Amino acid sequence: MNAVKISTGEIAYIERGTGPLVLLVHGFPLDHTMWDGQVEALTERFRVIVPDLRGFGRSPLGIVDPDLGITMEQYADDLVELLDALTIGADNQVVLAGFSMGGYIAWQFVQKHLRRLRALVLCDARAADDTDEARAGRLKMAEKVAEWGAARVAEMMGPKLIAPKTFESRPEVVAAVRRVVGRTAPAAIAAAQRGMARRPDMTAFLRQITVPTLVLVGADDAISPPAEMQSIALAIPDAKFVVIPNAGHMTPMENPDAVNRAMIDFITHLPRLFSPSQ
Repeated sequence: MNAVKISTGEIAYIERGTGPLVLLVHGFPLDHTMWDGQVEALTERFRVIVPDLRGFGRSPLGIVDPDLGITMEQYADDLVELLDALTIGADNQVVLAGFSMGGYIAWQFVQKHLRRLRALVLCDARAADDTDEARAGRLKMAEKVAEWGAARVAEMMGPKLIAPKTFESRPEVVAAVRRVVGRTAPAAIAAAQRGMARRPDMTAFLRQITVPTLVLVGADDAISPPAEMQSIALAIPDAKFVVIPNAGHMTPMENPDAVNRAMIDFITHLPRLFSPSQ
């Protein structure tokens, strides 16, 4: 992996391929490896950049308020600093694909850095903010994770992240998810949980999104169910909605081929994407 300095620390990333830019933003509490099933397929056509968000994978946590954590807006700002460091300016817009927490970050990217964006892919994410119960659960994990350790978080979250059929029949996927979660630093888990607990409700904002948007969801996603994801797609003008079969929340890992087909079809049909300036 390569790394660049940003104002709050450092971002590690991989970069593959040439052509139109695709930025893949991982979820919680994962790292860039959750996109391994997409990188090879996408780099045949596109220039793909896959960062580790601060504190995850090989990116150090950097400067963080221990009580407030890292907001979704701050993660979005980090991504812009990464693009700037790679001399990717507003004249070379990116297709941003955000998974789960990466989707929460994507909302902030759209709201604050729209001129940097060519199109949006929302994968198993939500627009609503947390219920009081969910928020309390996040803050409890943030408080206790140093005591629990990341391995316990992996055990707690595993059954929620993966479809029951995948959990029973594909132990390699279960092991891969547990492995990446289990190696995540507790301080990064705490910072992200506190940031997600503070995220705003973006439901009313959806109708203001003007970039082409693809909404993907696993057919058996229990965290961001298909009906909820479809309501997001219906609220975003002209958004495309695709249900990925044989997948729960971890669609890019559970059914990478179907995710790849949907993304490639969407990106290759974007108007003016292959203009000379790109």
